[in-house]
Amino acid sequence: MISENHKNPQDLFVTNHLINMYAKCGDLDRARQVFDEMGRRNVVSWTALISGYAQHGRSYECFSLFSDMLVDCYPNEFAFASVITSCDYVCGKQVHALALKMGLIASVYVGNALITRYSKSCEDNFVGDGCEACRVFESMEFRNLVSWNSMIAAFQHWKLGGLAIGIFCQMHSGGVEFDGATLVSVLSSMSESYDGDNADVGLKGCFQLHCVSIKRGFMLKIELATALVKAYSDLGGKVSDCYRLFMETSSRDLFLWTGIITAFADREPEEALLLFRQLYREGLAPDWCTFSIVLKACAGFVTERHALAVYSQVVKAGFEDDRVLANTLIHAYARCGSISFSKQVFDKMRSRDVVSWNSMIKAYALHGQAKEALHLFSEMNVRPDSATMVALLSACSHAGLVEEGINIFDSMSMNHGVSPQLDHYACMVDILGRAGLLLEAGELISTMPMKPDSVVWSALLSSCRKYGETQLAKLAADKLKELEPGNSLGYVQISNIYCSGGSYNEAGLIRDEMNGSRVRKEPGLSWIEIENRVHEFASGGRRHPQREAIYAKLYSLIGQLKGVGYVPETSLALQDIEEEHKQEQLYHHSEKLALVFALMSEGSLRCGGGVIRIVKNIRICVDCHNFMKLASDLLQKEIVVRDSNRFHHFKNRMCSCNDYW
Repeated sequence: MISENHKNPQDLFVTNHLINMYAKCGDLDRARQVFDEMGRRNVVSWTALISGYAQHGRSYECFSLFSDMLVDCYPNEFAFASVITSCDYVCGKQVHALALKMGLIASVYVGNALITRYSKSCEDNFVGDGCEACRVFESMEFRNLVSWNSMIAAFQHWKLGGLAIGIFCQMHSGGVEFDGATLVSVLSSMSESYDGDNADVGLKGCFQLHCVSIKRGFMLKIELATALVKAYSDLGGKVSDCYRLFMETSSRDLFLWTGIITAFADREPEEALLLFRQLYREGLAPDWCTFSIVLKACAGFVTERHALAVYSQVVKAGFEDDRVLANTLIHAYARCGSISFSKQVFDKMRSRDVVSWNSMIKAYALHGQAKEALHLFSEMNVRPDSATMVALLSACSHAGLVEEGINIFDSMSMNHGVSPQLDHYACMVDILGRAGLLLEAGELISTMPMKPDSVVWSALLSSCRKYGETQLAKLAADKLKELEPGNSLGYVQISNIYCSGGSYNEAGLIRDEMNGSRVRKEPGLSWIEIENRVHEFASGGRRHPQREAIYAKLYSLIGQLKGVGYVPETSLALQDIEEEHKQEQLYHHSEKLALVFALMSEGSLRCGGGVIRIVKNIRICVDCHNFMKLASDLLQKEIVVRDSNRFHHFKNRMCSCNDYW
């Protein structure tokens, strides 16, 4: 304890160092005691304690001590910088004004602190104007690396990635040296600035930054490797490139592991799960964020067993009551076909946010349980958001609840404060179109306050196909091809409409146009899980090693189904060919092959309760839908097919969609 009043400069020098030492060690009470017992203080004494308060987040004491300092001596640039970064927006404005008055605004330390302070304005309930940070930056006569990094980080924080990249380009062209922190901020801005059609530009930028990182020797930094993996993944880069970068990083922390698992989660969930297991072998403990990503990956599997296994680890790690994980688990179970498990998780939650309610409503919508979705919405005790309305409208669309959908759409703004956006209009077009109200759907599109996107036109086109409306379908297909020239949907749908009407010449011309534009149709694929292994089937099944046995079983099943009323739906055959060949095309659709293979492997199926689960990458066709209904009755099994839009639960000649899909 310091109890003696220090008189000479040497004692003052020592005491100031004591204050600084205690402050940096976090013992601010001891530092304050030394400060209070000093007989004489100088600007260093005040600054050391003010900096200590600032560094440890004690903003009130920091600002109060700075105010007291003004009575005793003039603050220096370091005291100003400390108090500016510590205090709130209003106090920061006052200190900014004082710095101007005292002529310290030219200090690079004060300028950097002001940029940091104003960049946090968005966090403080959007107080202030982000441009204040820009004005400070532009007015600085001298800028160091911290100045540039602070401004780039500010733009990145405000989700203005394009401006962050612009500042970096200005910095680079001006010959200003940058560091790893600069690159991390710029990479984090890439995925926010470039998406959709601009993703290739973003990927090119990431590649250039990657090259610069290697050239400057920054790739040893784990933070930079993590940012690169995330940027490549967000912009749709190859997961193999992400993995190569991951393997080239010698020291890997949990953030990098979570980043590489995230890269695989959507596109290759099996690999994501393998990496998750490897993480344990590396001696690392997953946090809630890692678990959330892995559970998201589990939504890509055919059955729920992977989600159940991961959730057991969640419980073991003590995150059982984590709301974010519960929300993700609701989604994962629903995507794996287990709506009952989703409901169990939802019912057990101690507290729910809007994401919890949205996840459960989406789950009901996905499984065609629209009435349950609407009932749950009536019990919702938090304010719904835009996603809530999309989920409700989607549920109405799948179930043909036109009046209910219109009422929800009309009441969004007035009753819930949600302005209709593109997603909501797309759902309404789908609701009207599926119900045969094609003119009303077209009128809605023409009155939209924003330009219709590909989802809106796709919804109209699908409805036109259902009702054979050629003229409106042609308009929708042309718009779709204009917006997404590489997407085969517009070509395929209009071709199918022509085929349904017997206009094979027109259908052939569309196919020729498609081939001339080098657009390829997405192949029909189906997956089924047997004995912990996922089996893939393509339409035709010619490459499968057991194709002969599968064909034999398939034709045997077809014969039995024809005996109970199965008639192949050949109206959508793509060519004017013999009826026998049309039927042959239908027989070899991927979901039929997957079903037959499941029956062949019945002794080893992990589909408890006689349930066969199939996942399909595109929409199930009318013929396969009829086939599955009859097969479920003949085989006395529940057959669950998840196509690109929804779940179909086939049982006793019935489907959960009531033939409305």
